[in-house]
Amino acid sequence: MVSFLFILHGLRGAPVQGQGPVERILPKLSSCYSARTLLTHGSAHGTTQHNGGNCMAREVAYVLITPYTIRKSRTGAILSRLFGRMSACLVATQMVGLTHAMAKRFASTVRKGTDDQDEMYRQLIRSYITENMTPEHDGYPHRSLLLVFCGENAREELASVTGRITISADSGETIRNAYGDLVWNPDGTVRYFEPAVLTCEPDEPAENDLNMWMDFLADQPALLENVCQYNHPERVQQTLVLIKPDSWQQRSARPGAMIDMFSRTGLRIIGCKLCRISVAQGLQFYGPVQGVLQKKLAPTIGKKARKIVEETFSLALPASLDDTLAREVGIPYADDQFERIIEFMTGRRPSSCSENHYDEPGTVMCLALVYEGEDAVHKIRDVLGPTDPTKAPHGTIRREFGSDIMVNAAHASDSPDNAQREMSILKLRESNFADLVNQALQECK
Repeated sequence: MVSFLFILHGLRGAPVQGQGPVERILPKLSSCYSARTLLTHGSAHGTTQHNGGNCMAREVAYVLITPYTIRKSRTGAILSRLFGRMSACLVATQMVGLTHAMAKRFASTVRKGTDDQDEMYRQLIRSYITENMTPEHDGYPHRSLLLVFCGENAREELASVTGRITISADSGETIRNAYGDLVWNPDGTVRYFEPAVLTCEPDEPAENDLNMWMDFLADQPALLENVCQYNHPERVQQTLVLIKPDSWQQRSARPGAMIDMFSRTGLRIIGCKLCRISVAQGLQFYGPVQGVLQKKLAPTIGKKARKIVEETFSLALPASLDDTLAREVGIPYADDQFERIIEFMTGRRPSSCSENHYDEPGTVMCLALVYEGEDAVHKIRDVLGPTDPTKAPHGTIRREFGSDIMVNAAHASDSPDNAQREMSILKLRESNFADLVNQALQECK
């Protein structure tokens, strides 16, 4: 089985000057989450970011999206329900592929039923884990998604959203009713069983199970590379998607909806990680953009500056001043725009941040997803749409969810080489799962 584990870290934007997209977004993040528990992951400057509600971090709960559900590209739809309906905090993320030994260990955590009927359903779950979540005969593991939530009554809340194992065919209210199946033969035996998700017990603490997952993931890869087979392997690419901080400012189904839209590409998700990008990472990640902004903006700003001076003081200035104004006004303006991008993605403005704090985790969160498949870069960018949401075609993610050229819902790599560069900067081949879960467990005590 493969699992995704999401852990959201929360955020408080530092005070900034001026008016603009950053100023519109960061105060919302701050006001939404400033009263919540700290999960700073090595920094005393952030608060736990949530996908909604007043989370007091009282208990943890987890849910696994099954391999079949992942293969059928229902991941985004299920995440939409979880993010949109749960007030608990999402606290960690990682793709994993179960070994036979881990599947057996996981199945053994399903406790004995309280009566014969309850035990029958629980045995269905045990058998499903050992028979459907283990590697194929060729050794390739299955991909699944594991999510950990933290909040008041998180286990009961999660159970109400996912639904009971006694799946109903008459309603789509819960995740299992909508995406699971339990088909009976006329003689009362089970013909087909697909639970869609597996969850922790609502009436038992999840700490022991999470320790089991952390123990297993300690020596597992953070990216599930070379586990999927393709018709044209020479065309296979990996590409990075970042769901930006504005999508996590409040309880919302929006991140799941975006992942659901990306699923139309037919690509496979092989990695997922919650990131709080440091200033140092932000400067490296967006470094190439600074020169582009200077080249694009400085000449235009220089001309606008000359026009403003002429109109303000009724002067006629020579056009030869444009180069000087571009250098003295345009370049600082472009650099300020670059700083705003870094601030939006990290929660910190580089010029207002001591270099001693450059490597600290940022105060806002992004969700990093690695997609793999044939012509992955083009397919993802086609669904995402161009940088400016107002110019994006209808039906693209940026048209649906973007606000402007910076607050534009998501980032996607523009080439396979850049994807690898960006993945390296964000350390997507390194897991932060155990650190985040341990921090959440500590905060729940």
